[in-house]
Amino acid sequence: QVQLVESGGGLVQPRESLRLSCAASGTIFSINSMGWYRQAPGKQRDLVATITRGGSTNYADSVKGRFTISGDNAKDTVYLQMNSLKPEDTAVYYCNFRIRTSIRSSIYDYWGQGTQVTVSS
Repeated sequence: QVQLVESGGGLVQPRESLRLSCAASGTIFSINSMGWYRQAPGKQRDLVATITRGGSTNYADSVKGRFTISGDNAKDTVYLQMNSLKPEDTAVYYCNFRIRTSIRSSIYDYWGQGTQVTVSS
């Protein structure tokens, strides 16, 4: 069983910064990628950023240049540094790990519980 616990959300003003963290625990053989997704009220869950085992990153156009994703493989943890926050960034943010639990297993998606980020004056 794999569990993801995320933290760092909150209420901030526009142009301020926030840092999200997400740590995985349980039976983990390997982590192929880690990422962050967000879901605003009435909207679908959208990709924010991902990082692969090899360190390659990918960002949504809406956050490119403002957000930075990073990972710590030794701690099975992914971070999202969010700078220059805008009201449109308001959403529930979910971390995602693509994990193999054994050498013979397929890769499965695991999700955090979600953390609220609200950007408002």
